[in-house]
Amino acid sequence: MQYTDAYTEVIKAFANNVLNPDGGTHLTGFRAALTRVINDYARKNGLLKEKEENLTGEDTREGLTAIILVKLPDPQFEGQTKNKLGNPEVRGYVEQVLNEYLNYYLEEHPGVARKIVGKALLAARARKAARAARENILRKGILDGASMPGKLADCSNKDPKDSELYLVEGDSAGGSAKSGRDSKSQAILPLRGKVLNVERARLDKMLANNEILSLIKALGVGIEDSFELSGLRYSRVIIMTDADVDGSHISTLLMTFFFRYMKPVIDGGHIYLAKPPLFELVRPNRKNPMFIYDEDALDKALESEIARRKKEGAKVNPDDDRLRQAGFVEQKRYKGLGEMDANQLFETTMDPEKRVLVQVKVEDAEKADAIFNKLMGTEVELRKGFIQANAKFVKDLDI
Repeated sequence: MQYTDAYTEVIKAFANNVLNPDGGTHLTGFRAALTRVINDYARKNGLLKEKEENLTGEDTREGLTAIILVKLPDPQFEGQTKNKLGNPEVRGYVEQVLNEYLNYYLEEHPGVARKIVGKALLAARARKAARAARENILRKGILDGASMPGKLADCSNKDPKDSELYLVEGDSAGGSAKSGRDSKSQAILPLRGKVLNVERARLDKMLANNEILSLIKALGVGIEDSFELSGLRYSRVIIMTDADVDGSHISTLLMTFFFRYMKPVIDGGHIYLAKPPLFELVRPNRKNPMFIYDEDALDKALESEIARRKKEGAKVNPDDDRLRQAGFVEQKRYKGLGEMDANQLFETTMDPEKRVLVQVKVEDAEKADAIFNKLMGTEVELRKGFIQANAKFVKDLDI
């Protein structure tokens, strides 16, 4: 067992060295004993007042990482894949062991015990504050479909199957997107600055954040206990940010939110990343520019244009740079969506016939959970180690 400063729990349960992803009786026994021991210690030492309600299991497990391993002669698993242990006697064994030895530990290490109880009490207060905030929001109808955020430029089509929502970085790009969009099927929600990092914030703080609240309202699926995927108002939710480091960070913040609070929206194949062009190649007559989406594509496009011009008998001076050999007079590097006017933004990034979208999928939920915790969580050393290990692979970095 190890407590951390995180808000999520990571508990792995094994029977005879076989991982049981869905837990089972050993996990049930562990959770029951943990909750009971911490509550008993808190009561006995006056850390929980007489009129205060007991800490919940979620309160006592916030930030906990634990491994549970039991060994038994005749394991009974539910399902062929051994996802869940079913032996009823195991629950009692685990409870008995944890009751005894965790009690000993807390009594012998009062400083650590008080920190653990203190963290659980903070979790309980945050849980109550989040519940009050959620009930207040629901009572006022703030999440109802009739109460859409004021900055949402909704589409006229009301059928989710034919509607899509663009989450756009910045008011400038949001204005261009609103002007250039197909208003029948494309809705625009501009997001100001970087949204809240929900990996480091509890629900009460999240519901007080205007950008997050606007996003929840626009999607129509609710949150936590009130979440209902059938309420999703758009078949595609498209994250559209600048092609730079800040844009990537905003995309990651949004994907953290979806992964932690709306994973069924990802699992349903509704989340996409827009891929705006990195380059525009301009011809001498300024007509029919060519938009390029990455470095590799730029090289291929120039080589292809040079080959085409040679084949057509055009004069290609080998002393010229590749840009001129390919018949272009200028190469523009786009760093922000705001650099494009409404027509360019639609043509390159929003036109269903020409745009490039990347669908967000979760192939390994456990690995994704670890990555979000590492990159977006509270453990600075984990993030520092990741940066040091991967810095050598960075080719282009906007400073």
